[in-house]
Amino acid sequence: MGKKKITNEWKRHRVQILWALLTNSYLIGFVQGKIYKGKLKNLCVPGLNCYSCPGAAGTCPIGAMQAVIGNWNFKFAFYAAGFLVFVGALMGRFVCGWLCPFGLIQDLLYKIPFPRKLRTFKGDRLLRKLKYVVLLFFVILLPMFLVDVLGQGAPYFCKLICPVGTLEGGIPLVLLNKSMHGALGWLYAWKNVLLLFTVFLSILIYRPFCKYICPLGAVYSVFNPISVFRYRIDREKCVGCGACAKVCKMQVNPAENPNHPECIRCGQCKKACPKQCIH
Repeated sequence: MGKKKITNEWKRHRVQILWALLTNSYLIGFVQGKIYKGKLKNLCVPGLNCYSCPGAAGTCPIGAMQAVIGNWNFKFAFYAAGFLVFVGALMGRFVCGWLCPFGLIQDLLYKIPFPRKLRTFKGDRLLRKLKYVVLLFFVILLPMFLVDVLGQGAPYFCKLICPVGTLEGGIPLVLLNKSMHGALGWLYAWKNVLLLFTVFLSILIYRPFCKYICPLGAVYSVFNPISVFRYRIDREKCVGCGACAKVCKMQVNPAENPNHPECIRCGQCKKACPKQCIH
C-alpha cells in the first residue's frame, strides 16, 4: 500500500514538473537575466507563477488582478477576473494540486525528513481563513483605493508578501544582474525572510502557504463545491472506514464533504478508498 501510494504521488509530481517547465519555458531568460515580454505574457496561467520569473511565459492571475484592478484598462481587468472564474468553475482547486509550481515546491519540501511533522494544531482551522483576508485586503482593496497621482494602484501582495515572487523572480534577477545590487534594501531583505520562513514551515507543515496565505487558493476554493469536475461519493458503497480522511494531508474528510474548500484534488483519498467509492 505504501509503495503504491508513493508511485501514485510521483505520477502527480511528474505532471506538476511538466507544467512548471511548460509555463517557465523561456529558459534564455535565466541566462540573460531578463524577463520575457512577448505576446504570450498577456495570457494568464492557472497557478501562482511569478510574472517576474526570468523563465515565465505567462502572467500570474493574482499579479494581473492587482496590476489592473484600479486601472483605466477595464478590458484586461475583466479578462483577469473572468479567467479566474472560468478556471475555478471548471476545476476548482485542482490547479493547486496539479498545476501550481509553488505547490510542487511545497510538496517536495515536505518530503524532507523532520523529527516531528505537524499535521494540525490549535487554531489551524481559524488560521485558514487568513487567505481570504489576504485576498480581500492586499489583492483587491489596497490596489483599488491606495493609488498614485495617476489613479493606479500597486501589486501590494506581490510587493509585500508573496514568497513565490522572491523565489522565482527576485533572487534569480538579482543574481543575474549586478546592476540591481545597489538598489537592494529593506523590502528585499523582508521578502527573503518571509521566503525562508515559508520554506521552513513547508518542511514542518504540509503546504502552509496554500492553507493560510495564498489568495489564488482562496479564489479557487469558493468554486470547489460547484466546479464541473469535482469528487462524488457513492454513498451505497461507503462503509465509513475513514481511510480517505487518514491519507488527506489537507485534513479534509472526503466521506463527509468530498468537495471541501481545502481539497486540492490530489487524488490520494480516491486511491486509498478500499471500496472505490470516490469518483
